[in-house]
Amino acid sequence: MVSGVLLVGSSFLASCVEMVEALTIVLAVGLTQNWRTALLGVVAALVALAVVVGLLGPSLVHYVPLDALRVFVGALLLVFGLQWLRKAIQRASGLKALHDEEKIFEREVAGLRAATPIAPHELDWSGFVVSFKGVFLEGLEVAFIVLTFGANSGGRFDLAISGALLAALLVGAIGVAVHRPLTAVPENGIKFVVGTALVSFGTFWGGEGIGVDWMLGDVTLLVLAAVYGGTAWLLTTLLQRRAAASPLSALGGGSR
Repeated sequence: MVSGVLLVGSSFLASCVEMVEALTIVLAVGLTQNWRTALLGVVAALVALAVVVGLLGPSLVHYVPLDALRVFVGALLLVFGLQWLRKAIQRASGLKALHDEEKIFEREVAGLRAATPIAPHELDWSGFVVSFKGVFLEGLEVAFIVLTFGANSGGRFDLAISGALLAALLVGAIGVAVHRPLTAVPENGIKFVVGTALVSFGTFWGGEGIGVDWMLGDVTLLVLAAVYGGTAWLLTTLLQRRAAASPLSALGGGSR
């Protein structure tokens, strides 16, 4: 029960982050070229992603031994999750600029407007490629999460897919309503949560793959999430304090 809730929640939040970024690109194409071009790119990317999930999903479940799969996927989730956490910590502590959807939108719009103008209903291949690439590349990370979560939960792809679909419907509906990049979404906070969830699942499944018997069962995931999340929060706090103290240190050194 605990793992199922965390699985759906993690899939939903991770998909939200990726789909907000994809939405920014699709909006840029739709508003500068035309919506036919943008939506055809989205449909083509979704079909390609569905093929990837459909082909790899059953293969992972039926042809790869479960323990070997858990070790392999557990290691991948650890690497993937730690990458998300690293970026989230750097951005929260000021070491790296926050992800700015508005600036990305403006950059994409500027590039598309520099292209040759087209008729309102004419298909623009450059815009199609931009839309397709944006949705497909961001969607690959979602597909990776869906595949790994589904394969390691005994083939329960329905749980991971439901979280991703819910995110797609929510982000898509908001995008249609506002016609602007979703700059108000707390993307870095979500990356903190998802990164913590990924490393927790990676540790849990990887441990099971090498024969670890988690005494608390699925509740272990909550314990691991608390440990990893607490560590990430502590590192962020320390880096923020160091960043805040560095100008004072520099001034102090110059006055001596």
